[in-house]
Amino acid sequence: MTRVLVTGAAGFIGSHLVEALAHRGDEVIGIDNFDPFYPRETKERNLAGARPLPGFTFHELDMRSDDLSAALEGVEAVFHLAAMGGLLLSWTNFDLYMTCNIQGTQRLLEAVRQAGTVRRFVHASTSSIYGLDVTGPETTMPHLASPYGITKLAAEHLVLTYDRQFDVPSTLLRYFAVYGPRQRPDMGYYIFIDSILHGKPITVFGDGNQLRGNTYVTDIVRATTL
Repeated sequence: MTRVLVTGAAGFIGSHLVEALAHRGDEVIGIDNFDPFYPRETKERNLAGARPLPGFTFHELDMRSDDLSAALEGVEAVFHLAAMGGLLLSWTNFDLYMTCNIQGTQRLLEAVRQAGTVRRFVHASTSSIYGLDVTGPETTMPHLASPYGITKLAAEHLVLTYDRQFDVPSTLLRYFAVYGPRQRPDMGYYIFIDSILHGKPITVFGDGNQLRGNTYVTDIVRATTL
């Protein structure tokens, strides 16, 4: 049994990851600050399947300010999924994105360094670092197009710096357009389906001929655990 920590455990992808890790026999510590970006009751529903699982423990913590040492006690692997998501809001509330995505990541990394037990730090980043039109191989250079992408790329650099300077073995994953059950209510998939179910008009941007690849949430979870 491996003792693991999942940040953003009450979120869309985080809650699925928690369940997958617990089902495979890991001892899972979940943390989340229930940021009001979308309703707490939605995040509580996300956690409903995980709470009764053997070996799962949840801590309501804010990585920007709270002491993380107790949650990291004996932890061998960290899955860092907590972040402030969404491109549009990042233009009008940069402080929120900066503190959540950069400061929170740095405080977590420092707590990991102090703990000294973590053998793998898996950091969830985003395709948004590539810009608006994302095509090509992993070697494609960043072409930032939003403050959100800037904060996520900065967080990547923090992770790599702790890897080099303090031997925190790290893996960076850039998630692409994830969809599935528990989808965030601000995402297009949720908005389209909700509009169809309730007979509301759907707003389409552009000429309607755009193409986009999508990744199902269980495929993201499988890649993350691997």
